[in-house]
Amino acid sequence: MPTPPPHRRLGRALAFGLALTTAAVATNTPVSAGPPRPASPDFGPNVTIFDPSMPVSQIQATLDAAHAAQVDNEMGTTRHAYLFRPGSYGTAEQPLQIKVGYYTEISGLGASPTDVVINGKIEAYNRCLTEGGTGNCIALVNFWRTLSNLSLSINAAGQDDCRASANFWAVSQAVSMRRLDISGGGLSLMDYCTNGPQYASGGFIADSRLPATTNGSQQQWLTRNSEVESWSNAVWNQVFAGVVGAPDDAGFPDPPYTTLDTTPLSREKPYLFVDGKGKYQVRVPVARRDTRGVTWDTRTTPGRSIPIGDFFVAKPSDPVQVINRELARGKHLLLTPGVYDVARSIEVRRPDTVVLGIGHATLTAVNGAVPLDVAGVPGVVVAGVTIDAGLKESPVLLRVGQKHGRNHSTPHNPITLSDVYFRIGGPHIGKTDTALEVNSDHVLIDHTWVWRGDHGVEGFTEGVNGDTDRWRTNTGRYGAVINGDHVTATGLFVEHFQRYNTVWNGEHGTTILYQNELPYDPPTQADWRNGKVNGWAGYKVGDRVRHHTLYGGGVYVFNQNNPSIRTENGFEVPVRPGVRLHHIMTVNLSAGVIDHVVNGVGEAADMDRIGAPVYLKQYP
Repeated sequence: MPTPPPHRRLGRALAFGLALTTAAVATNTPVSAGPPRPASPDFGPNVTIFDPSMPVSQIQATLDAAHAAQVDNEMGTTRHAYLFRPGSYGTAEQPLQIKVGYYTEISGLGASPTDVVINGKIEAYNRCLTEGGTGNCIALVNFWRTLSNLSLSINAAGQDDCRASANFWAVSQAVSMRRLDISGGGLSLMDYCTNGPQYASGGFIADSRLPATTNGSQQQWLTRNSEVESWSNAVWNQVFAGVVGAPDDAGFPDPPYTTLDTTPLSREKPYLFVDGKGKYQVRVPVARRDTRGVTWDTRTTPGRSIPIGDFFVAKPSDPVQVINRELARGKHLLLTPGVYDVARSIEVRRPDTVVLGIGHATLTAVNGAVPLDVAGVPGVVVAGVTIDAGLKESPVLLRVGQKHGRNHSTPHNPITLSDVYFRIGGPHIGKTDTALEVNSDHVLIDHTWVWRGDHGVEGFTEGVNGDTDRWRTNTGRYGAVINGDHVTATGLFVEHFQRYNTVWNGEHGTTILYQNELPYDPPTQADWRNGKVNGWAGYKVGDRVRHHTLYGGGVYVFNQNNPSIRTENGFEVPVRPGVRLHHIMTVNLSAGVIDHVVNGVGEAADMDRIGAPVYLKQYP
C-alpha cells in the first residue's frame, strides 16, 4: 500500500482493506465475592459489567482481548459496552491499563465520576495501517468510542519511557469524553510514541476535570463546561465554552483559540448508574444556561433519576413495532449494543422521553425508512445513538419535529441530541437526501458527527473509477438542515455532503465549534456547482435569516478526485447586523481551491497555502 502524505484524512482510503474481527462475547453479570446484590438487568451479551472484587488480571485480560478484536474493526458490526460498578480498580503495583478500540464504550456506574476509580490508564493510540507494522500510523480514522463517568488516576507502571509520559487519547470524530476526573499525570490528545504524532481530527470533552492537557496535532477540538489545569498547543480550530482554566483567545489566530466564558445552553448526556441499594437507574440532567465548570463538583448533577424498570431495554432482534408499542405505553428506550435494522420509523411522541444507546448502538435504515422520528415535544433526549443510511434512499435519517406541523418544545426543557452520529456509507453503500433535519424550535445538539463516508469496505474504491462511482452511488445531499428557531449546536461536525453540508434556516441559531470537510469526490466542476456558483458552501445560513451566531468554524477542502475543482466560499450568510461569525477559517489539504472564506471575503485557500489556514476574526 502507498503511504499517504501526513495531512488530514489521506490515510483513510487505506483503511477499507483491513481484516475485520469480532469481539469475544462476555456476560453482563458482574463477578462479586461480596453480599448478594439485586440482579443486573438483561443488557444482552454485548454488555460486560465489572465489579471491584474481580481480580485485576481477569479484567485486564477481558479488555485486552476486546481491544485486539476491535483495534482494526473500523467497518465491522460488533458493538460493546464495558461498565464498572462503584469501587476502585487497579493498584499501584498492578494498574489497569485499558486500550479502547472501535465501537467500544468504557463507563462507570457511579452516581458521581468519583464513585468509580481506575488506577492505571485509558488510551487510544495511532492506528498503523500498513501490513500490521508501524507504517502509516495515524489517528485520523480513530472514530466511534466513548469514555465517561469515572475517575482516572494515571499510573504508567510497566510502560516504556515514552508511553509513561502521558495518558494518550489520539482520536478523531464520533468520540466523546464526558464526566471524567483525571489526575496523576498529563493528558495528550495525540500519540507521539507511534511513529510520530501525525494528525488527528477530534474531538469533544464535556463536564470533566482535566490535568495539564497537550492538544498537539488535533486539528479541531471542543471542550465544554469543564476544568483544565492547563492547555498547550493548537492547530487550526480550538474552542472552549464554560471552561475553568481555558486559554485566552485575545491573540486569535495566533494561537487559534476561541474562548467563551460561559456556555449559553447546555444539558449533560444521560448516564446509567447504580444507586446505594444496588438498583440501576438513568440520570437525566436538566438543561442549564450561561454556565461554566462541571456539574458534579459539590453535589449530584441536577436532574431526575429514572428507574431502569421504566425503560424498555431493547436488543437488536426486537422488532420496531415492539419498540414503538413500548414507547407508546410510556416507556423510555435503552438500546443495547448492536446493529438494528429499521424498516419503519422508531417513533418518539411523548414529552420527556429518553432514548439512550450504550456501546454505540446503531440504527440502519432499511428500504428507505426514516430510522428515528422525534415529535416536537418538550424534553425528549436522544443520546449515544448512531444512525446509518441504507441501500435505498431515505428522505432523512433523523427528523426532529414536523416541517409544517405544530412543535411544542420549550426554552427551559429543549429537545436534546447528545453524541448522535450519522453515517452514509462506510460498511456498505448508503443513500439519503438529508441526514439530520431539525424542524422544532428549542433544540440542543450537543456533539454530533454527520458523515458521508469518504472511505469504506464496499463500493468506494474498486476499479479505475472508484471515486466517480462513489459520487454516484454513495449519495447524501445535505448533512444537517436546521429549520427550527432557537436551535443551539455545541460541537457540530459535518462532512463530505454533495450540496450544502449544513443549511441553517431557523432564527436565533447558535453554533459553538463547526467543523466541515467538503466532499473529496466530485468528478467534475459541473458536478460541484450551485447554479452559476462554483461549489456549495460548507456552512449556509438561509437568505431570510436575521439573527445567527457562530463561534469557531472551519471548512476544509481536499478535492482528491479532481484537484482542479473550485468552491467559491467556505461560508455563505446573509449580510445583516444580527448575523455574526466569530473566528472562522478555511484550509487547503492539498487538492482543490476555496476562493474565499465567506461571501467573497478572505483570501483563497489554494495550492500555495497547503495546510495554512485563512482566518477571519469576525464577519462582518
